[in-house]
Amino acid sequence: QVQLVESGGGLAQPGGSLRLSCAARGSMLRIDVMGWYRQAPGKKREVVASITNDDRPSYGDSVKGRFSISRDSFRNGAKNTVSLEMNNLKPEDTAVYYCKAERWDTGDNYWGQGTQVTVSS
Repeated sequence: QVQLVESGGGLAQPGGSLRLSCAARGSMLRIDVMGWYRQAPGKKREVVASITNDDRPSYGDSVKGRFSISRDSFRNGAKNTVSLEMNNLKPEDTAVYYCKAERWDTGDNYWGQGTQVTVSS
């Protein structure tokens, strides 16, 4: 079982920056992909960014050039922490951001509980 613990988020002004972090706990096993999704009120959950275990990132079109994802640490042979640096924030970035972890061998997906990001002046 994998538990995802998120931190960061909060309130930022347009043009400002925030950093989100997510740590996968409780598992000694490999996690293949970690990423961030977001859901704004009345909208579907969408992918923000993801990164593989060998550091290959991908980004949603709306955040390319502004957000940067990285996997930060090794523990027991697995990179189990992912961070999202969000720059030049826009009001449309306001949403609940969810961390996700994927295991390709079992097909299991794990989700964090979400953290609120609000961009407003």
